[in-house]
Amino acid sequence: MSLQRFILKRALSIIPIMFGVSVITFGMFHLTPGDPVSQLVALNPDVSAAEEAALRERWGLDGPVWQQYLEWISNVIVGDFGVELQTGREVSAIVWRRLPETIALGLFGWAFALIIAIPAGIYAAVNKGKFGDTVSRFLALSGISIPNFWLGLMLILIFSLYLGLFPVLAPSEPLYHPDMLWYLLLPGITIGTASAASIMRVMRTSMTEELNKEYVTAARAKGLPERTVILKHVLRNSLISVVTLAATLTASIVAGSVVVEVVFNWPGLGREFINAINQREINVVMAITLFTGFFVILANFVADVVYAALDPRIRYD
Repeated sequence: MSLQRFILKRALSIIPIMFGVSVITFGMFHLTPGDPVSQLVALNPDVSAAEEAALRERWGLDGPVWQQYLEWISNVIVGDFGVELQTGREVSAIVWRRLPETIALGLFGWAFALIIAIPAGIYAAVNKGKFGDTVSRFLALSGISIPNFWLGLMLILIFSLYLGLFPVLAPSEPLYHPDMLWYLLLPGITIGTASAASIMRVMRTSMTEELNKEYVTAARAKGLPERTVILKHVLRNSLISVVTLAATLTASIVAGSVVVEVVFNWPGLGREFINAINQREINVVMAITLFTGFFVILANFVADVVYAALDPRIRYD
């Protein structure tokens, strides 16, 4: 199978997956007891039964669930996620305003994880059994074990409150402002630490396996420098496992951003998601859930393509 056909096949498979995600998302939030109208009525007992019924009709909450789903998904397909019920703001505008902040945080955390994990994994594999390998594995185990919220709070306590090196308050500058790097650093490290630890462990294992193969022995026997053997021959084959894991960890980075954004008061989708849940803004919650699901699926799609490009045998499985 050619790479183009493989990409097309994988791209088409996204459609039924997204349909399933939309059904689960919609069903999950409509199976929970109560709705925004009930909450409004509870907060304002003066609302009459006729006004309550009019609100349900206006917001499309008076029909059967399947009818509400068809109406909702039809609007979503054309980019209409409805409005925030209490303020009347367009949900799509809210998501698009917050999305760049979350993407920036996720990319920073992902870049931090790869920059730390790949060299550390190579170093640990090349120095297997030595002191540096032991230290690397201890740090990796610690990184996986530490919860995001605890690490974030400790970083704030040490580097913001005690040392005063980083700001504590939410950023007020636009995302492209150079000062935003100071706001990104601590939450980026927090969100990328667990992923860095996981990638480092896989990188070390993969590199160790490759270093024991015959083609490495043959390359060394030909007199190739050790640096060339590792970086030109072993690293390429070792990265296949890392690429797959890195895409899988996108889900944990996206999910972790909810906690990290709340801890650092970062103005992204995660913080908006928590606020929407507290206010029972179903349209906002479903829109953010759908976007999150789409990015996780997209990351796996990219991983499949890169995987197939690195190892053509994958296209024939």
